Amino acid sequence: MRIILALLGAVTLVACGADGEPVQPTMNSTVTLSTSGMYGGTSVGIRKGSFAASLGLGL
Repeated sequence: MRIILALLGAVTLVACGADGEPVQPTMNSTVTLSTSGMYGGTSVGIRKGSFAASLGLGL
């Protein structure tokens, strides 16, 4: 859990514009229902030009 929070903190720091203009982060969440159960997932990322970074978690 600490690693996830540290990575989210790093993504937030990068997205706040510490080294230039602010970059708006993106977030995507999904919930899937099927006959075998319910599944969820979420991801947070940033994109600047041709560079993109994303962090995801699925349960």
